[in-house]
Amino acid sequence: MKNTHARSGRPDVLRVLADARPDELDPTRLADSPRQHDDLARILAGATDSGAARSQEPRRLWVGIRPLGTVVAVAAVAASVVVVSTLDGQDPSGVRTSARPRSSAATPGSAASDGRTDVQVDGRLELLSVAKKAETPAAEGTYWQTATRSQDVNVVGAKGQLFAVRTTSRGEWSVGVRPGTRSLMVSGLDDVTAPRTEADLVRWRAAGSPATVQAEASTAAGQGTLGYRIGTGRPMVMRTDAGDKIYALGPRNVSYQDLRELPSNSGELRRQLEKLYGEDSSGAETGGGRTAYVLRQAADLITMPVKPAVRAAAYRVIADLPGVRGLGRVTDPLGREGVGVAFPGTARTPLGSVQQRLVVDPSTGAMLCEQSVLVEPSARAREAGLDAGTTVNYEATTRMSWGEHQITVPKNAGH
Repeated sequence: MKNTHARSGRPDVLRVLADARPDELDPTRLADSPRQHDDLARILAGATDSGAARSQEPRRLWVGIRPLGTVVAVAAVAASVVVVSTLDGQDPSGVRTSARPRSSAATPGSAASDGRTDVQVDGRLELLSVAKKAETPAAEGTYWQTATRSQDVNVVGAKGQLFAVRTTSRGEWSVGVRPGTRSLMVSGLDDVTAPRTEADLVRWRAAGSPATVQAEASTAAGQGTLGYRIGTGRPMVMRTDAGDKIYALGPRNVSYQDLRELPSNSGELRRQLEKLYGEDSSGAETGGGRTAYVLRQAADLITMPVKPAVRAAAYRVIADLPGVRGLGRVTDPLGREGVGVAFPGTARTPLGSVQQRLVVDPSTGAMLCEQSVLVEPSARAREAGLDAGTTVNYEATTRMSWGEHQITVPKNAGH
């Protein structure tokens, strides 16, 4: 048994409980016991967070890898960078980027409305276990590089002739952290937009095999449309640094040094993220409030070149937020097994209400995937064959590590 005291003088109750747990009960050891893992997964999968309130505003899924994000421009060269919040220029889910889901008011161990017990505390223990793995030191390099695979699903066509399309692509992002280096993002690699299923292909052909199709979209100005071109797309490249600023943290563009100076104590990190909420007018004006804002920023930090201890602290911040629910052992869209975590609440979109989830690797603490899952399909979605449980948007991280050489930009890449 371990004896741990918080550096700040105030004990982190969940961490103390986790550290006081006998080693044989450590969730990380469940990997060596299939029966125990299956039991835990069944328990977690059977739980519902019925107390989670739903967002009153639609929201675009914030994928795990992004450039500077929606922040205040720090220089003219950053103007085209700071307004980008996803890997591509499309918004296939048709959801606004500004709104966040509202947090749940439920507390650990509380009873759900159907009489079942809320087991979100188990989800927290899973995250605390992942945090321990994330603390493993790693050597620094010149470029922090990530590779991703993504998919977006949407419903297009006219009422009575609706069908679903999906866009799949790869992305690479190489962030230079040394003086004189650049940060480059290449999106839309192997980009393909096509009818989602054979049934959708039949409907597309019945509609005359149109080369371009439109979907409903929600924007800051209200309802609009979003266009798709059936077929292959061209990759795009953009520079994502502005001077020494390489990422966005809340409303601020931050440098590598700024990231390295973030606190590794979860309480201090949470207070710093809550301070950003107060500074970020766009975050304060949208649905979801402080809890959802802090959760979003903490999830972003996990994919940045922060110190391992800070990445672990970000997991602990997420674990300590109300409404975060563990899903047990799950499989991401690429077939990789990990621990699933559901964000509190849902967001309304033209496809219906969606829930945002993370899948993390419990053996390394790495982020595997961030996805948006349909909870209650809209009439349009149902007509196009999208049922509850359909993943309508995901971005899976296939590589997240240091490198010494800048990525290669395809010759046909646009700017």
